[in-house]
Amino acid sequence: MERLIARERTRQVKVGDVPLGGGAPVVVQSMLNAAPDDAAANLEQIEALAEVGCELVRIAIPRADCLEAFQKVCEGSPLPVIADIHFDPQLAIEAARRGAAKLRINPGNIGGLEAARPVIEAARSAGIPIRIGVNAGSLDKTLAAREDLTLPQKLVASAIDHVRFFEEECDFHAIVVSAKAHDVVATIETYRLLAGALPGVPLHIGITEAGTAFQGIIKSAAGLGVLLEEGIGDTLRISLTDDPVTEVRACYMLLSALDLRKRSPELISCPTCGRTQVDLIPLAQEVERRLAALDKPLKVAVMGCVVNGPGEAADADIGVACGDGVGVVFASGRIVCKVAEADIVSALMKEIEAL
Repeated sequence: MERLIARERTRQVKVGDVPLGGGAPVVVQSMLNAAPDDAAANLEQIEALAEVGCELVRIAIPRADCLEAFQKVCEGSPLPVIADIHFDPQLAIEAARRGAAKLRINPGNIGGLEAARPVIEAARSAGIPIRIGVNAGSLDKTLAAREDLTLPQKLVASAIDHVRFFEEECDFHAIVVSAKAHDVVATIETYRLLAGALPGVPLHIGITEAGTAFQGIIKSAAGLGVLLEEGIGDTLRISLTDDPVTEVRACYMLLSALDLRKRSPELISCPTCGRTQVDLIPLAQEVERRLAALDKPLKVAVMGCVVNGPGEAADADIGVACGDGVGVVFASGRIVCKVAEADIVSALMKEIEAL
């Protein structure tokens, strides 16, 4: 059973056919990094992301000559496509007309709130939501210069101003808000403040510019794990300098660790010690590699000795406990078979596939 942590009381918006907020499961998304004017390359990347469970994809539109490719991507994509726009509001307007399921804009760098009015109207006409992305680098100069406010307080103040304009001045409520930072502690504090100040607005959470896979996953897990456990966040992206597929897998690993969403197998493996009598590290890595292709929400244990065998991994659905050049495959604590070290992976995967 998946544990449902109560999300903040946010209203629900639809991104294509994907519900976001309002008690819906936390939505996993990523961003494409193929050339924005190459529709085929972007569609190929979307297919790969869809295979690992991505639910929303975002694509940058840096120039007007990318709009034709963007339209083709929207027409051919199995996933809703979000248009990511900076600096030029006209690009956002055109993206809405050409099939975007959602717009992502930062009013601070497209000319201010008044410049956002026609973008809002284009989104209204298309029946799509807008994500308001607040960024420290594009804060209002007066707000940015205030020494009595911390960075999280400045980001939240900016977000509140934008939301009030969208809702009160433009009567537009299909909005999502993000206010990401690369600093983990600042991000946590920002979203805590946002959740309190804007309890009805769905939040997109992430650690921006988190880094390459190793550092980025650790920073994202540290920051986003805290927020998700507190019920904050309706959609997330783990931003990595890496293959977007890695981002999606990391998202599901994080959500699974918090018992929020389970899609793929979870590998339980011991850290090895002097009792280990098989070459456990490559063995566990090979099991992990093969499990990546499965979408069964199983717990799979790879344990290096009898101490960490069926006893400590009793809650695993299936696993192996290794001895002196051998492995004992077990399922739900019951021994299934005993095999030589060379046959451990194939025997384990055979039993997994039979489940």
